[in-house]
Formats: sequence, structure tokens, C-alpha cells
Amino acid sequence: MADSIPLNTVRKNSKKIAHYNAARCYRYSLEDEPTNLDEMPLMMSEEGFENDESDYHTLPRARVNQRRRGLCWFLIGGWKILCGSCCDCLTRTCRRRKELKARTVWLGHPEKCEEKYPNNGFKNQKYNFFTFVPGVLYQQFKFFLNLYFLVVACSQFLPALKIGYLYTYWAPLGFVLAVTMVREAVDEVRRYQRDKEMNSQLYSKLTVRGKVQVTSSDIQVGDLIIVEKNQRIPADMIFLRTSEKAGSCFIRTDQLDGETDWKLKVAVVCTQRLPALGDLFSINAYVYAQKPQLDIHSFEGNFTREDSDPQIHESLNIENTLWASTVVASGTVIGVVIYTGKETRSVLNTSSPKNKVGLLDLELNRLTKALFLAQVVLAVVMVALQGFVGPWFRNLFRFIVLFSYIIPISLRVNLDMGKSAYGWMIMKDENIPGTVVRTSTIPEELGRLVYLLTDKTGTLTQNEMIFKRLHLGTVSYGTDTMDEIQSHILQSYAQPSSQTQHSNSGTGSALPGKPKPTTAPKAAAPKVRKSVSSRIHEAVKAIALCHNVTPVYESRGVNGETESAAAEADQDFSDDNRTYQASSPDEVALVQWTESVGLTLVNRDLTSLQLKTPAGQILTYYILQIFPFTSESKRMGIIIREETSGEITFYMKGADVAMASIVQYNDWLEEECGNMAREGLRTLVVAKKSLSEEQYTDFENRYNQAKLSIHDRAMKVSAVVESLERELELLCLTGVEDQLQADVRPTLELLRNAGIKIWMLTGDKLETATCIAKSSHLVSRSQDIHVFRPVSNRGEAHLELNAFRRKHDCALVISGDSLEVCLRYYEHEFVELACQCPAVVCCRCSPTQKAQIVHLLKQHTDNRTCAIGDGGNDVSMIQAADCGIGIEGKEGKQASLAADFSITQFKHIGRLLMVHGRNSYKRSAALGQFVMHRGMIISTMQAVFSSIFYFASVPLYQGFLMVGYSTIYTMFPVFSLVLDQDVKPEMALLYPELYKDLTKGRSLSFKTFLIWVLISIYQGGILMYGALLLFESEFVHVVAISFTALILTELLMVALNIRTWHWLMVLAEFLSLGCYVASLAFLNEYFDLAFITTPAFLWKVTAMTVISCLPLYIIKYLKRKFSPPSYSKLSS
Repeated sequence: MADSIPLNTVRKNSKKIAHYNAARCYRYSLEDEPTNLDEMPLMMSEEGFENDESDYHTLPRARVNQRRRGLCWFLIGGWKILCGSCCDCLTRTCRRRKELKARTVWLGHPEKCEEKYPNNGFKNQKYNFFTFVPGVLYQQFKFFLNLYFLVVACSQFLPALKIGYLYTYWAPLGFVLAVTMVREAVDEVRRYQRDKEMNSQLYSKLTVRGKVQVTSSDIQVGDLIIVEKNQRIPADMIFLRTSEKAGSCFIRTDQLDGETDWKLKVAVVCTQRLPALGDLFSINAYVYAQKPQLDIHSFEGNFTREDSDPQIHESLNIENTLWASTVVASGTVIGVVIYTGKETRSVLNTSSPKNKVGLLDLELNRLTKALFLAQVVLAVVMVALQGFVGPWFRNLFRFIVLFSYIIPISLRVNLDMGKSAYGWMIMKDENIPGTVVRTSTIPEELGRLVYLLTDKTGTLTQNEMIFKRLHLGTVSYGTDTMDEIQSHILQSYAQPSSQTQHSNSGTGSALPGKPKPTTAPKAAAPKVRKSVSSRIHEAVKAIALCHNVTPVYESRGVNGETESAAAEADQDFSDDNRTYQASSPDEVALVQWTESVGLTLVNRDLTSLQLKTPAGQILTYYILQIFPFTSESKRMGIIIREETSGEITFYMKGADVAMASIVQYNDWLEEECGNMAREGLRTLVVAKKSLSEEQYTDFENRYNQAKLSIHDRAMKVSAVVESLERELELLCLTGVEDQLQADVRPTLELLRNAGIKIWMLTGDKLETATCIAKSSHLVSRSQDIHVFRPVSNRGEAHLELNAFRRKHDCALVISGDSLEVCLRYYEHEFVELACQCPAVVCCRCSPTQKAQIVHLLKQHTDNRTCAIGDGGNDVSMIQAADCGIGIEGKEGKQASLAADFSITQFKHIGRLLMVHGRNSYKRSAALGQFVMHRGMIISTMQAVFSSIFYFASVPLYQGFLMVGYSTIYTMFPVFSLVLDQDVKPEMALLYPELYKDLTKGRSLSFKTFLIWVLISIYQGGILMYGALLLFESEFVHVVAISFTALILTELLMVALNIRTWHWLMVLAEFLSLGCYVASLAFLNEYFDLAFITTPAFLWKVTAMTVISCLPLYIIKYLKRKFSPPSYSKLSS
């Protein structure tokens, strides 16, 4: 019944939500319940929910959010949307992509390809020779500010609208465009050089005539390419042969998926067995490959050799592929190219990230539009006071051009230079070494954050796994009792004669969970000891065999002598020469632990692995099948045959949720998993099943048949494997600890005190995530935790949300599945409730869910979000957030490369936000408003001048005076505001509450802007009226007195705004003053040199400057005395 009730709610920002839901509607099928567009009234009782349907009225979201599209909508922004839609449509028509299809690729015969495939050249350039200038100009003039200056500058070509010299308008605009074009050109040349370098790399191509050299860009689908060790793979290939005896090789994929661990790749058996390399042309074979896809972790295809009897068919999977942009780490490989250029996995997964625009830039843009409106109003007033006489329309445009300095062109230049300066300061800060600013346009965002979304593994924790616990059901071993396991292993592999001795010496305290041996009859004691010993032996052996770890021995000889190096390693198995390679640090920790207790993995290839016992004996096991770990199955398995006995055993290990239904009934697994998770340990369940020869043969036939199927291969293969996964014998439960990063607790406390709400998004299980949240103090000890119960439908979600609403000031813990259900039906309500929590933990989250949560917070709140992570699975979240921070960690550099800011440790985020973020925002706010003030004051003087002289549209200052005013006379002191700081860094870290004030945006608001407008009007009026009152016989004296007073006023205003002096600020003030005084001697057409050297000039300028600035200094003193800001209380 619950699913059929139509629910609704009144929402605050329905427009935003409607826009977001339109974007995410593809996630759910149209066949879903028809009520999924409706909403629920919160705080509805369970009784009412179950019984009373009359209280609810259907109100579809589409109806709530219907917009009236009229002239107002068109003027506000509809024209931009319509133009954008037309451009997108035109682009799609011109660049229509051809449909990607599956393909048959003949070995070494590119000419047999059925279709023309893309060129293998990589092109990362934005423009070509013809589109560079138009493209750069479009990118610049699509912003209101730049377009406005272009229109004003172009108007000066019309004689009727010409106000002053052309260079006064075109010089600043030309300078800005020149700087931008040079910067873009340099970037474009660098991109071209990088592309050229990559495309011109030489590779050996195998042909009928032998080896020939080809460039990377000339490689085609069907070519047989030889790639040497440490060489980049140029295109997506199927791995045919290798120089390694084992028929496998390692590749490094850190440039593709961000993971630093080497991946093992397997050659096609048929081609690897060919006697010589040239035999690849003597066989008639082809590869059937699925159509190009985004997923870098899966592949389906078949290899067929037609000229053998019977035909040879081999199924191909991800282990047989060599993706472009990866690097060969061992041996030499030969592959057949199946995808090139735009169809390779690396290019398909490369999305150009959207340019992020900071909130400060958007606020300044709004103020700029307000200034433009004021400028037009002022021009209309001037024309109206003229009485609309004569060609008033022309006069209106002349006044608009005359007051164009209200919006200063230097605003954009100063802010961009300021952002670069902040980035330089961040990277030079010795307290946060290794920090890199990758996006220099948004440093101010670091000072406005309200939500911080963080990954757990590798971000809050070190991603360094340490084996902590082994549980066998009746007995548990911790770090302090590992020596007992070692003695049991020693006993198991010892000679029969010494077995009893080991057994008696090693079992005394090994049974903390069992009754004391003395209480049992003496005859039974050996039996108990033997069973515990054998169970430990089975568990350790299973952990040592069930994994994807490969021991790698460093080559001691000449490069390339892999076989001799391997032979040497086979002889000595020296521990100091061996490292383990695996895709998961958990697996390496388990294998290292088995080595510490006596069972060492010494060698592994495609078909076998070897263990060394404590006595030095080598045990060989043949690998019959291996089932790798996937995020869907959450488990991995291996079927092995022991060399000596020939016994076949199926081992499996995985997450408790996946294994609980597979293993035989037991009464301890669930409870112990919960206990370990509460200790913060990552748990793995290990089980086994013995197989007879007949059982395995039957399974192998069905498995191979499923692997060769073209349609629904994954489903068929998993169905066959699942037929084995029944009634497995539970061996043990392992617990591995992931230690916290340095100073995580004080950093999280600092952020919480700064008013930042922290959400932890992790793929780990609920108990482990909750434990880490507590141990890291993400959730304080005094806070309650509400664990959101698993929900699967609308009714359950409704009741659980109502239960959660009754809780106050408690942290929320929710799983990804429950989150998905809540967002499907009650998105707005869930986000509203979650945002009230001091902390939120989302566990079992997929990468797409992480990004979706970021989008939700951005859509439903007006606050700024920051995402921080260290792995490839965090990239989507980092790119979706307003500000992305990446940590260079164990999982590679992908997150740090995709982020806006890259740090080396989580603790550095405290200083990055509290010090640099805060300073960047406050400095940019002060700088932006001061530059606007500099334009408004001169426009006020122009307005006063025109109104006194019969509303004539004649400029007050012309030529070099206007250019010099915004450059050499005032630029250095104004820009020196980027060095200002209200409190010392130590104080900002000691009192993080100072950061909380920034989120209110008080440093740059319409209120502060209005204050600057009033200051500009007051000072501009005083300077202009004072000059007109004090001027002597000639008009040139008005210009000399007012302009000199204006320059001095600006220099004094900079001094008034500075809170902490820096020696460069003092230098900038005196340098600018010196430049102005020196230039007076050369500006004869503007200044009367005889007049400006008289005492009369000096006292008049001084008097006007004092009247314009002294009241502001008095007001500032009184304000600091009677209503001081929070930072001044601390600094005093």
C-alpha cells in the first residue's frame, strides 16, 4: 500500500531542484512507479501513513516547477540559452560521431578491416592555425566585462561618439588581449609539442618482410606491434606473445587508472606457443573484439585460428589486453592493435573538465552589472537635465562612453594577477611542502567552504595494511600471539619424529577461547591440539594460496637478462631481494603475514605458484582456474592442484556480506565480523571446498563454454562459478588494520570548529566506516550516531526518514543502497535532514554516488563544497565539487592530477583553508572593491564636471592621464593589497572560528559595495568641487589640482585599508608617488609647470586631500574603538 500513496511537499528552491532532477532522470527507468515524481510531507505518523490516504494530494513536480517564459525570461538569460542550444545543435550536426561497432581484426592484415578506423594520432590542442584567433577572442568576449570594453572601444571609431584619444581605450584592452593570447599561444605550442613528441615515438611493426619502424600516429588496426620494456603502449592491443618464459608480463597503469601496483597480463596461449615470432604470419587467425567502451576493467572477445584442425577458439578477457598509455614493466611484448586514436580506452575516459568559476568572480560579475546599470542611469539623468535637446540619443551614448571608467578594465587583470600571487604563496609555504596549485582561478574558494566531502582509505587512513587478527571460530589470535601460530606452522611442516615435541611446546596459551586442557582427559588432549594445529595450518595455507600476489625479484644482472635474473632468484629466494606486487594492499599484507609465520610465497607464474616451508622445503601448486575480485561479486577464488598428492581444492575469500551465504552454517561469523569492524579492522572471510577429478572436469567444460559465448558472457560465466560456490568449509576470518594518517584528529577538530561540515564517503563496510569515524573524531564522543536502517522501497524509506527526523544533533550513517532508495523518492527531504547533521558517513558508496552526493549538496544548498580524495575512484567527486583537493597517496597520482589543489598529507588541509583560503578571499574582496572604487571616484568627478559645465559630454582627463591613472600611478600600491593580512597565520590556526565568518560573505557584499560607492561619491565630489572653487584663471589649473589630489587620495586610501604593513607596500607607495612627481616635468600639455611649483598649488592640493581622506580616517578610528572586528580583538 505504501508504494501507491501519492505524497507531496512544499519546497523552497524548487527551480534548482527541477533543473537537477531533469539532469538525473536518466538514472531511473520510465517504468518506475508513477508516483516517483511526488514528494512526502515530513513528520507524518506511521499510523497516518498506513491508514489515512485522504490527507495527501498529488502534486507532480513538473506542475510545481512550470515556468512562465516571457519577455522577462528572454532578457534575463533566455537569449543565452537559445543561442547555446542552436550552437550545440549545429555542432552535433557538423561533428556527428559514427556509431561504434564490434570488429573482426585479422592478425597482421590491416587491409582486411571492414571499416575505416580513426587515426592513432593524439591531438590535445584546442585550436588550429585558422581557429586560434577567433577561438581565443570568443572565449574572452563571451564574458560581459570584456564585451562591454570592446563595444566602448569600438565606439571611438565613430566621430560623433569619439571622446578622447583612441589609445586611452584600445591600449588597456589590447594589453589584456595580448597577454591572454600570448598565454594561450604558449599553452597551445606546448600542447602541440607534447602531441608531436607522443605521435612521433617509434615502434617496431612486424611485417612479412620483417621488422620495420613506424611512428605512433601511423599505427593501424590489425598491425602487429612490438613494445619493449619501459616503453609506452601506443594503442589498445591484444597481448599475443612475450619474451618472458611464463607467457605473462607486468604493466604499469598509473597513467590510466591512477593505481601504482603493477598489473599481470597474460598472452594468448595459441600465439605464445608458436615456435618463432615470424610464425604469426604463417597462421590464419583473427580476433573478434567488442565495440569500444569506457570501462577499462572489462573486455570481451574471442581469438580464432582457422587453419588448424579443429579450429582453435580462445576466449579473451581483460587479462589479455594491453591498453594505450600504460607502460610495459617486464619483458618485450607483441600485440595486435584492435582500437586506435579516439576509440582507445584512455581517450574515451578523458573528459575535458569544466572550467570552475569561483563564487567571488560571480559576485563581482553581479556588481559589474549593477555598475553598468548605474552608468546608464547616470547618462540618462545627464541627458534629461539637458532637456533632451538636439541629438540627445548621440549625447546619451557619449555620456555612457564618458562614464565607462565606472567599470575598470584593470579589475580582471588585477584579480588574475592576485590569484597567481596566492597560488605562488601556497606552493612556497614551507609548512605545507609539496602542495601544488593546479587551478589558479579559484584560490578564494578555499576561504568559503561549508561542506568537506572526504574519502576514507588513503585520505583519513594511510592505506598501509597491517595484519592484526586471525579468528578460527573458537580461538582468536592477535598481534601478541602470532608466535604461537608460527610454532603451529613449524610443527605442521616438521618431520613426524619431532611433531609431538613441537606440539607440546607450542599449545599452552594458544587456546584463549577453549577450556583448559587439564579439564579434559589426557587421552583427548593430543586430539584437541592436533585439530587446532591442523585448522591453523589449513587457514594459513589458504591465505598463502588464495590471492593475486606475485613475488618480484630485482634484476641483478644487465637489463634485459630477465631469464637469468629469474633463475638466480629461483636459486636463492633471498628475502631482501623480493617484493610483492598486487592490485590490493590488503592482499600484500596477508601474504607478508604468512611469510612472517613461516609460509613464504617465493614464485608465481600463470600456471603454478610455489611456497617455501619453515624448513626450506619448496611446495608446488598448479593453478587450474582463477576468479578475480570484482566490486560486484566482492570475492575472489582460485582452484589449485597440489603437486605431490594431486588433490584439487577450491579456495575463496571475500567480504562477509558476500561469503555469509556461501559458507556452511556457523554461529560465529556475523558476530565476529561485527566485533572486528568495531575495532576498525577490514575483514576477509576465507573458505575452501575439496573437488574430485570428475567435479572439476565437469566444471571446466561448462566454464570454458560460457567464456566463449559472445552474448551475456559475464552473466553466464558468473552462473557457472556460482554453481561451485555452495557449502564451502569456513576456515577463518582475518582482520587487517588501516592506520590513521598523521594528525587526522586535530585537523578534523579544527575544521569542525571552523564551521565546516564533514561528510565521509567510502566504499568500505558500515561497521568499519563507523569505527573510523569515531577513532578519527569525525564524530565526537558526546554525539549520538543514527544508523539508517537498510531500506529497499518507498514505504520503508518514508518510515525511516520520519524516525531520523525525530533525532537531534546526531551523526548519520547510511549505506549506498539505502541512499539510492531515499534519493529516488525523497531527494529534497533527505538532503534537508542530512544537512542538519554535524557529520554524515556514507558507506558502500560507488564513485558515481560520491559525485552524485556532491551535485546534491550544490543543488540543494547555496554553500560551497570541497571534495578530497587520493584514488582514481575519487576523481569524479573531486571534479564535481566547487573545489577539489587531491592527495598523492598509495593509490597513485590520478586524484592529485585531476584536482584543483594537490597536497601530500591530509593534515595540510587545515593550513590550506584557515590561512591561505581565508587570506585569498579577504585580499581578493578588498582588491576587487578598491579597483572599482578607483573607477567610481573618477567617474564621479567626471559627472560633477559635466553637470557644472552645462552637461557637456566633454572629458575631464584625456590621453596619458587616464592610462597612467590606472597603471603606473596607482597600480603597485593597489596590487600590494594581496600582501595584506588581518591576523598572523598562527592566530588563524589557533582560532578557527574566524573562518566561520567568511562563509557569510560579508567581505564582499552589496552592503560593503554600497559603502565604497558612498566613499567614491563623497571623495569625487570633494575633489572636483574643491578644484573648481580653488582654481585660478585657467582651466588647466583645475586639471592639475584635481588630478594631483586624486592620486594622493588613492595612495592614502590604500594606506587606510592596509591592516598589516609589508616592506613591499611601503616601497610601492613611494615608487608610485615618485613616478607621478617625475612625470609632471614631461606632461606639459596637461600641467602648467610654472603653476605646480608655487606654494599656492601645494596648499590647495594638500587641503583638498585632507578634506577627502581625514573624515574616513576618523570614522575608521572610532569604529575600531567602539565596534572592533573579531580579528582586531585577537591581534590586540
